[in-house]
Amino acid sequence: MLELLFKDPVAWGSLLGLLVVIGICAYYVYLFIHNTNNNL
Repeated sequence: MLELLFKDPVAWGSLLGLLVVIGICAYYVYLFIHNTNNNL
């Protein structure tokens, strides 16, 4: 199962996309918390 996952470019693409989405979400959450802390 893992060997198939490592050899499949579609799986790599979806994993990369998922990581990018999570990274963007974390970045926006960080900006939101940072801005609210500055306003207080």
